[in-house]
Amino acid sequence: MPLTLDDLRRFAVTRSLFQPTTLERALDTLGFVQADPIRAPARAQDLTLRHRVKGYRAGDLERRYEALGIEEDFFVNYGFVTRAVYELMHPRGGPVSKSVTRSKRVEALLSFVKAQGTAHPRQVDDHFDHGSVTNYWGGSSSATTHLLTDMHYRGLLRVVRRDVGIRVYGVREAMQPPADKASREARLDALVDVVVRKYAPLPAASLWGLVRRLRYAVPQWERGLAPALKRAKQRLPHAHVDGIEWYWPAGETIEAGAAPEIVRLLAPFDPVVWDRRRFEILWGWAYRFEAYTPVKKRERGYYALPLLWRDRVVGWGNVTVRDGALTSDFGYVSGRRPSDRQFRQALDAEIEKLRAFLDLGSPSS
Repeated sequence: MPLTLDDLRRFAVTRSLFQPTTLERALDTLGFVQADPIRAPARAQDLTLRHRVKGYRAGDLERRYEALGIEEDFFVNYGFVTRAVYELMHPRGGPVSKSVTRSKRVEALLSFVKAQGTAHPRQVDDHFDHGSVTNYWGGSSSATTHLLTDMHYRGLLRVVRRDVGIRVYGVREAMQPPADKASREARLDALVDVVVRKYAPLPAASLWGLVRRLRYAVPQWERGLAPALKRAKQRLPHAHVDGIEWYWPAGETIEAGAAPEIVRLLAPFDPVVWDRRRFEILWGWAYRFEAYTPVKKRERGYYALPLLWRDRVVGWGNVTVRDGALTSDFGYVSGRRPSDRQFRQALDAEIEKLRAFLDLGSPSS
């Protein structure tokens, strides 16, 4: 039987929202978890992991970061990668800057961090005076902090932990680049496979978009991304469905079956909903992240969480914590809430799971 969008929709949900497991195994399966600093009602990385890790509580990733053997870094976005993925990307190579003055600052900073063991940006600011620069958002920030971020991206430093949300850095041991072209191509192919495992099934346009975003992960090999895409299309399983070519990981099969009777409130960057192109194809409506949209132009809310029922995203929810109590309101694509009793019970169960995840207790406690 030919594949249908219904098959792809179920596959997208069931393969990504796998049976909850340990944090270590969930991270190994995902390879990368996108991070976002907004808490509404928790950070995106925590909202993503809570569906995939048994007994997960908001903040567990940051609390256990040092023991997990993971890294903060850029992949297709900024977030957390496993050590295996990190080692595929580095060394990114090249000087942080061609400026002689900047190079001297890099050397001085490296010596300082190495001598300290770990360094908070405030400690570095106290020791150096590098002035300020204009940051990405147009504001002023410490030039030293900016340089630390640049050195972290280049792999000269790593984030060893967070201190009240601020990165604390340590020196990263030097890593060896691939020995030859074949080794480089093997790394690129492995990185593409991480992308596909994370976000499949992928329409062809989304596959190319994600492979192009690997330029953030491996800027030193940007010219190799188009050939890597070509190789991926040759080796990955694929099918033509409703005029679109779809790709998914080797070794996986799309089988018939029903999605579980579960409601899930998903993070805006959850793998199930991250690809807005795929979202519109599979669920027939446009979801937009509106945290940075002017209030008067928002349609669904500051941090609307897509509302998944079985294998359908039927609406969205805005959830906040006020005075220790969880408040929520919902909108639905059809204009009204699904009327079946199973949905009401499943939605109530999801709200209770959120309370536990946020350590809020029951409403009466």
